Formats: sequence, C-alpha cells, structure tokens
Amino acid sequence: MNNSTFRRAGLAVCLTAFLALATPLAASAHVHVDPGQATAGDYSTLTFKVPNESATASTTKLEIDLPTDTPFGSVSYQPVPGWSTEVVQSTLATPVKTDDGTVTEAPTKITWTADAGAGIAPGQFQLFAISVGPIPDTGSIVLPTHQTYSDGTLSNWVNPTPASGAEPEDPAPTLYVNDAPPVEAGATGTTVSATQTADSAATSSSESNSGSTSLAVGLGLGALALGAVALVISVLAFTRRNGSTKN
Repeated sequence: MNNSTFRRAGLAVCLTAFLALATPLAASAHVHVDPGQATAGDYSTLTFKVPNESATASTTKLEIDLPTDTPFGSVSYQPVPGWSTEVVQSTLATPVKTDDGTVTEAPTKITWTADAGAGIAPGQFQLFAISVGPIPDTGSIVLPTHQTYSDGTLSNWVNPTPASGAEPEDPAPTLYVNDAPPVEAGATGTTVSATQTADSAATSSSESNSGSTSLAVGLGLGALALGAVALVISVLAFTRRNGSTKN
C-alpha cells in the first residue's frame, strides 16, 4: 500500500469519526429545560438552556408559552444581565378548577429581550431561570419556545416528543410531572422505562463482575500451571547438569 492510499484511508477514518461525533451534537443543539421532571403541588425552578445555532447572528429574544389548560399559579424570574424580562398575565379562555378554587387568570407567556449590543453571540449559550408553581397535577407540560435572531430568523421549538422517545424536528422543552420521560432504546426504536434501564445496568454490572471474577480465577490457575511446568523443567535441567558433572 503506497503513501497516497494510506492518506486516503486516514482521511476516511477521520471523516467517519467526525460525523459520528457531530451527529449527536447537532441533534442536541436546541432549547431544553432542566430539570425535566417535577412533583405535582411543588414549586420548581426551571432553567432553560438556550444555545445560539447561527454562525453569523445573535439571539436577541426568547419567548416561552406557558400552559393555559393546566396553568401555573405564579411565575417569577431570575434577572439576566443585559436582558429585560416580561411576564404576561392573561384571562384564560376556559377557567380551570383547582383545589384552591377556580382560576380565571394566569401567567401565559414570559419574554426575554436583549438590550442593544447584548444577546447570545455565535458559539455561546445563555441560561434563563424561572420559578413556577404550584406544579399542576398532570402528565406533562409542553413549553413551546420561540428564539429570535438579530437577522430576523425565528426558531420555533414547539413539537412535543412522542411516546417512542424519538426526537422530533424542533422539539419543545417539556416538563414531566406524572408521566415518565420517554427513553429511546437505540436502534430498535422501542421505549424502556428508567426502572428497566436501571435494572439492565445492574444486570450488566453483575454479569461483568462475574465475568471478571471468572477471568481472574482462570488467569490464576494458568499462572500456577505455568509455574509448575517451569519448576519441572528447572529440576530436570539441574538433574541433567549434575549427571554430566559426575561423569
């Protein structure tokens, strides 16, 4: 194989490795919320991580639609330097009955707007934190998010994640309450629960430990056998040498 062939093979390997790494990174480059789970009735601090996906423009505005069918009783925000924040309070189209009474008005949107010269530049991300509660007693809460860039481009993160766990195009941040977050089981396309995943990990760990123990025992026995063979050879050589000396 000549040098040119070696170079081509090396380039192919590097390209394959780059694509393998770049694919999951590209898939994860969207707005998401942390933590992704909360307990009904509690108050929770939700942090939205907003990456800038443009190579030339900055993110200058972020809007999050809050639920109206299962509204939060209150929403407060943590100030972000260089950004102004507005929480929109609206009258609900359909009043919601709760243990505390009927809710007719609730926070329905929160908007962050960058000051002049500020914003999320290319290659950067920003965290936006809010405190919400009480958490509604429901399965999950989809939080559609709209990201505006300085060149007028708008990214709408609005699509719910299906039960299969397969990430949709433009996925919306989702807060899971009574529902368990879906977990995609790799290439099979099936879904497994967090408990099943933990059980599988424990089983794999047990099998791995068992395999490691068997391997250690095997290596120990092999070492003993080799030691015995070496001892026999040494005795025979010593005996032969002594016999030659006497003769």
